[in-house]
Amino acid sequence: MTSEPEQQLGVGTPDAFQRLWTPHRMAYIQGENKPSGPGAGDGCPFCSIPAGSDEDGLVVRRGEHVYAVLNLYPYNGGHLMAVPYRHVADYTELTGAETAELAELTKQAMTALRTASGAHGFNIGMNQGSVAGAGIAAHLHQHIVPRWGGDTNFMPVVGHTKVLPQLLGDTRKMLAEAWPA
Repeated sequence: MTSEPEQQLGVGTPDAFQRLWTPHRMAYIQGENKPSGPGAGDGCPFCSIPAGSDEDGLVVRRGEHVYAVLNLYPYNGGHLMAVPYRHVADYTELTGAETAELAELTKQAMTALRTASGAHGFNIGMNQGSVAGAGIAAHLHQHIVPRWGGDTNFMPVVGHTKVLPQLLGDTRKMLAEAWPA
């Protein structure tokens, strides 16, 4: 049984497509939470996040030199970032202790994501500089993106939309509870 597509007024020329509106993405597109300059005092969110509560900042784990935080604009559910507390832009600027803790938090994040959500694999990496795709180039951060077989489906490929099944606060709580001791 086929039916006519539902008329959706106010979306332009009527067609056969249904719309999944994601207005929360407009904040990212318009640069919300982006620093006004390269300095730590220029509104860097990675510098201000640790000053608040874990819940408000979506911090999953705090180390001595580095913390793990959920990405506010995730590629996939559970998308974490390992971020040094110190405001540095380049990987070569990290101290030995910061480098070691960044690596250890990344390993722990992988374990927590496997435990909490059964991740099949991961994309892990950093974009060094705005020309390399860093959204906040002035403060180094490493992405830890969980992946599952079949997680690239028609929504991101055709619809340029990512469907996330859980609120970020709930994801933060789930991962914090699954974090290895």
